[in-house]
Amino acid sequence: MGWSLVRLIVVAVAAAVTAYALNRLSEAVARFLAARGRTGTTPSLPLLRGCRPPLLAATACGLMLAGEPWARAAPAVHAAVRHLLVLATIASCAWLAARLVALLTSGAMQLADRRRDPARAGRARTQAGLLGRICQAAVAVVALGAMLMTFPAVRGLGTSLLASAGLVGVVAGIAAQSTLANLFAGIQMAFGDLIRIGDVVVVAGEWGTVEEITLTSVVIATWDQRRLVMPMSYFAGRPFENWSRRTSKITGTALFHLDHRTPVPELRAEFDAFLAKSSLWDGEGSALQVVDTTPTTIVVRALMTAPDADAAFALRCQVREHLVGYLCEAHPHALPRLPVAPAAGQEAAHP
Repeated sequence: MGWSLVRLIVVAVAAAVTAYALNRLSEAVARFLAARGRTGTTPSLPLLRGCRPPLLAATACGLMLAGEPWARAAPAVHAAVRHLLVLATIASCAWLAARLVALLTSGAMQLADRRRDPARAGRARTQAGLLGRICQAAVAVVALGAMLMTFPAVRGLGTSLLASAGLVGVVAGIAAQSTLANLFAGIQMAFGDLIRIGDVVVVAGEWGTVEEITLTSVVIATWDQRRLVMPMSYFAGRPFENWSRRTSKITGTALFHLDHRTPVPELRAEFDAFLAKSSLWDGEGSALQVVDTTPTTIVVRALMTAPDADAAFALRCQVREHLVGYLCEAHPHALPRLPVAPAAGQEAAHP
């Protein structure tokens, strides 16, 4: 019994020394790469260093598991120690797999950010993030199942569990119907290219930017710094507006209710001159037209293109402010009026 304990201690010390040597070696490599400037400024370096603890834990557990038979402990002690080492090895390997998935996801997002096309970059980041979460969830489920299967009592129930898998699946499907619907809706949204991180959307009458996409929900940052958390199934089953699905360019509109005597050609020339000086206008299109009339006013619509929704909103506000000021100063008679007396000549026509 005493020699068995000594052998166990020797195996543990050997595993710890090996893990320590690997730790020092990985730290030296990380410092060398950082000194040369290859990865020292990239966001992946902290995550790469974060893979060291699970790697060392998995290595130590694996070495101890391999060297445990050499200890020749008593049968009861041997079974307990081996079972504990198996559980620790499975847990550390799952930890390492989850960190590797996070590292690959981070690398994919960095490659996506280097693309010149914002739409493709957003699509790649969305898909990489969603796949990373799904893989991490799968790693956790597999690891938990593997750890449970190491217990003889759980293995003994395997036959009965498989026999009742159909009933359990139906019950679980009914109980998790909402969660599964959101999960499959998220996969459909990500790979159907319907919505991406950074897209400008209008959902339930709210305008905002897609800030985060999880397995079951979408977080939208509104213009007034609120956060809307919408279930993923909402986007799969209801219509919504995506203002930047193919391109972020958008056309802004400004409406003016003016008097019938408004000099539209002069107003159009002033509108064109203002756009030519504006840095918010992308130069692709503009128009100023009379789109409707009422008994007391005409409706003038100003159209202008902008590179994105934020610029379009700001440009619309500036156009309204400038043209109203121009009319007040140069053509005050063009402003809308509310008639409160008969027009000139109306009394003579109707005595």
